[in-house]
Amino acid sequence: MRTQLTLAALLTAALLVACDGATQDAPPPPAPTPESTGDVPAAKQPAAGSLEAIVMGQHRRPEDRARDKYRHPEQTLAFFGLKPDMNVVEIWPGGGWYTDIIAPYVAGKGTYTAAIFDEGDGTGYGPKLNKALKDKIAANPDVYGTVSYTTLTPATIDLVTEGSADMVLTFRNVHNWMSGGYADKVFAAMFRALKPGGILGVEEHRGDPELPQDPLAATGYVTEEHVIRLAEAAGFQAAEHSEINANPLDTRDHPKGVWTLPPTLRLGDQDREKYIQIGESDRMTLKFVKPATTGMAAAESP
Repeated sequence: MRTQLTLAALLTAALLVACDGATQDAPPPPAPTPESTGDVPAAKQPAAGSLEAIVMGQHRRPEDRARDKYRHPEQTLAFFGLKPDMNVVEIWPGGGWYTDIIAPYVAGKGTYTAAIFDEGDGTGYGPKLNKALKDKIAANPDVYGTVSYTTLTPATIDLVTEGSADMVLTFRNVHNWMSGGYADKVFAAMFRALKPGGILGVEEHRGDPELPQDPLAATGYVTEEHVIRLAEAAGFQAAEHSEINANPLDTRDHPKGVWTLPPTLRLGDQDREKYIQIGESDRMTLKFVKPATTGMAAAESP
C-alpha cells in the first residue's frame, strides 16, 4: 500500500512539473493571417493599372470575362509586347471585347484607336457593333480615356497617319478580309500605319496545314503559312509564334466551319454539348515587326 502511495505521489509531482514547464515554454498563439481570415494579402493584389488588374476589372461584363479561358487576354497582350505608353490601333474591335482591356491600359500615357466597320455596309451588323462600342466608351470615360476612331472598309484602307502607330492588333479578322478579296491591302495598310520597328499582332482561327487554303476562307479557318505569307508580302518580318490560344480539341472540320463552335454555336441544339466541350477554336497567335529600315516597295500598297 505504501509503495502504491509513493508511486502515485511521484507521478503526480512529475505531471505538475511537466504542466508547469509547458505553461512557461509554450509559444503564444499565432497572430491572425490574411489567409486564415479569408482576406487577400495586399501583396497578392495586382498592381493598379496593370494588365492583370484591368482583366479582372468590374467594367468587363461577366459573359466577356467567362471567355478569358479561351482567349487568354493578359498572356496574349503580354506576348505581343503591349506597353502602357504605346499608340495602339485595333482593327475591327467589334463590340469591344479587347477594347475593354487595351484602352484602359494605355489611357493617359498612350493612345487607342479603333478601326471600326463600315457604317453603310447594308447588313446593319457593322453599324450595330460600332454603336455598342461607342456607347460603352462614352458611358465610361474614366475607364477608357480618350478613344479615337477610324474606319476600315474595302474602299477606305488607310488607317491612321503613316508611321504613327507603335502597335497594330487584330483578332480573328483575316478570314473576313480574305472573303472580301482585300486581305493584302489591309496588311499593306497596317504596315504603313506602323512606325519602323512597330509591332503587328495577329490572332486567327488556325486552319489545317495539311489542307490547301481556300482563298476565301469560307470555313473561317486560315493556315499559319497563309497569314505569314500575307504579312511578309506587305513587308513585315515574322518575329515570334505562341501557342497561348491553341486548342487541340478543335478538329477544324465542323459542318458550319468555325461558327459551329462557341460562342456562335450555329447548329443550335444539335450536338450542342459536344461543341461546348470542344470550346472555342484553335487559334494561331503571331507577332510581326516592321523592319527599322524599309524599302519603298514594301511600304507601297500592292
